[in-house]
Formats: sequence, structure tokens, C-alpha cells
Amino acid sequence: MDKLRINADRLWASLMELARIGATPKGGVKRLTLTDEDRGARDLFARWAREAGLAVEVDAIGNIFARRAGADPALPPVAMGSHLDSQPSGGKYDGAYGVMAGLEVLRTLNDAGIATRAPMEVVSWTNEEGSRFTPVMMGSGVFANVFTLEHVRAQRDIDGVTVGEALHKIGYAGAARPHRLGAYFEAHIEQGPVLENEAKTIGVVQGALGQRWYDVAVLGQDAHAGPTPMALRRDALIGASRLVLEVNRIARTFPDYARGTVGFLQVKPNSRNVIPGEVHTTVDFRNAKASTLDAMCAELERAASAIEAECRVTIELRENVYFTPCEFDAALVASVRQAAGALGCSHLDIVSGAGHDAVYVARVAPTAMIFIPCEGGISHNEIESATPADLAAGCNVLLHAALKKAGTAGAARAAA
Repeated sequence: MDKLRINADRLWASLMELARIGATPKGGVKRLTLTDEDRGARDLFARWAREAGLAVEVDAIGNIFARRAGADPALPPVAMGSHLDSQPSGGKYDGAYGVMAGLEVLRTLNDAGIATRAPMEVVSWTNEEGSRFTPVMMGSGVFANVFTLEHVRAQRDIDGVTVGEALHKIGYAGAARPHRLGAYFEAHIEQGPVLENEAKTIGVVQGALGQRWYDVAVLGQDAHAGPTPMALRRDALIGASRLVLEVNRIARTFPDYARGTVGFLQVKPNSRNVIPGEVHTTVDFRNAKASTLDAMCAELERAASAIEAECRVTIELRENVYFTPCEFDAALVASVRQAAGALGCSHLDIVSGAGHDAVYVARVAPTAMIFIPCEGGISHNEIESATPADLAAGCNVLLHAALKKAGTAGAARAAA
């Protein structure tokens, strides 16, 4: 069993064939959720799963579960997966790698004639990206009871099409039925530069950063740029600029993988010779510990109060997103680390700075993630790139970690 390895060429070929669906000129993919392109990817995955002897089911939000039977059908399945939808100018690997890696694990078990004690599944979650419909991580969110099915099926895209309508149109409005998992593993490109910079092949993911997002309005007074003395101005852009610097300072001075970003700025009236009277902006704070994340937000509020007094403006902070920090299952994380070591893969404990379906699944089942490097840390981009060797290494770690959890039951009598 220690010498068991996936078919690296088959994994690569599957990823490249899948990438033809929704292919873009620069080598990426555009597979917005619940579009014809998404349907094409789903159909291909489902066909490959059935060819591998897997039983395919679709739930009411369109999540696809492809199951390989275990010797003990009463045990909850050990699942692997991710998503097939993409950003409008996405890459070949984000999400798709996790689904194809899970499929390759089960193909490898078939090839080797290995029966597992627990069933094993590959899952493709609906609308992880949130590019066409919100909320993000929709399918896993419904699965984990974060959102109600009724709420998400009623959400509309920019053209007024509901999730429910889009599911029916592409033929993936399945049935609502109970579904439990015994464990969940998600293999993914890192979407950051840490592994590449540290020259490590495997990221042993401890969990995911908590996130708190704010919409911010900075209100001053627009006035003529010439006649208004500097000391008498209520310049909203000066106030917003000070706030941007404070967000950066807070993120640089707090511990526990602190992150702080201002990614949007709208200035009114946005005229060359008018002092800005109103600025709308955003703040994105992330941290591995809830207490530190809360402290960062408290510091933001203190900084905003000081800026208000200094710049003679009003700052309104409205929180609109709060994801609590996620810690993955210690035993599963240890199994990923152990598998990487046994396979001779250099590895590094790491946290995820982005959201993944695993974050929601972790609320209802033991969960772990496996990261591999992506070139330059670039993701959500057509030039997103990962090497065949790293993809294979991550899949081999997935194979051994998931197999350890599922257990073995000797030779498979009916492996496809």
C-alpha cells in the first residue's frame, strides 16, 4: 500500500480535457456557474465518474456526489472534491484540480483492486466562486446549513435569472435528500506565493482565515478647490486616505496571519477642481484567530474616530461579511502531514487566506485541505499555472490521507 501512486499522466490529461470547456484565448477558462459551460464540465465529470463505476447523485442545489461503494455501506463516506465553476477570466486549476484529483484517487483504487471499508466519494460543489450568483460557496453552504435552499434558489443574476431557474435549465436541479460525510479532503492550488517562495511542494493546511468586511462611507463637504482654505476644508478623500493607511498599519502590526485590504474607492463628485465631499470604500480584514480579528476591527473603529476629529469628516463603518476563522480537523491534518512525509514531499504548515468549500463543510464533518504551489501565487487569472509534478504530488498525498481515513477491506471484487 505504501507504494501505491496515482496515474499522473491520466490526472494531467483529465485536467487538460476539462479545460477545453469554456477555454479562453489566454489559456484559462470561463465557466460561470450554472451556464452551458458549467453544464458541459458537469456532464464530463459525471460521465467519467460513471465510467469508473461510481454512483452519481445530484442534490437540490446541484451539488454532484459520485460514490464508490465501501465494504461497510453503513459508514458515512470519506469525500474529496472542490468545484468546477470559475471566475469570468479564471484558470485551469482553481477548483477543477480538487475534483479531478478526487476522481483520480478513485480511479487508482479501481486499478489496484483495493476495496475500502467506508464508501468514498468525489464531490463537485455548486457555485463556489459567486461570480454569477451570490452568495459565494453556495452549494457547500446549503449542504452545511449555512444558507437555506429556498433562499439561494431565489437569488438572481444580473439578468434576473434565479438560481432555481438556472439549475433547471442545465438539468442539475436534483432532489433534496439527507447526505452525511464521515470526512472531507480538498486538494487545491495555494492561490498565494508562500509555498513557491519557501520551495515546498505540499501545504498542510491548518485552517482558513476569518474574514470581516466593511462598506465604508466617508462624508465631508464638497467645495471649490480655489477659494476654500486648507484649514477649513472637510475633505472626504483625505479622511479616506488616512483610513487606507490605518488599515495597512493594523494588518502589519497584528499577529496571527493578519491581512488588511482596501480594494474599492469611489470619489464624489470626482471633479478636478472640487474638494471631494463623499468617498465610498471598503475594508477587508482577515486573521487566523477570532480574538485577534475582533481586536483589529476595534482598532479600526478607534482609528476612524481619530480621523473624524482630525479631518472634520464623518466615517460610517457597515460590516457586511463575517466568516469566523476555521480550524481543520487535527487528526486529518496530521494524516496529510504524515502522507507528505512518507511520500518524500517537502511540506509546510500553512493557513488559507481565501475561502473554500472546505470552510463550510468543516462545520458538519471532519475536514482537511492540501495545497500545492501555483506559479507566482497567481490565481483567478487566465495565466494561473501549476506543474504536472506538483499536481501529481498533491494527488498522491490526497490518495494516502483519504485511504487511511476510509480504511481498506482487501481486494475489490467489483471494482470497475
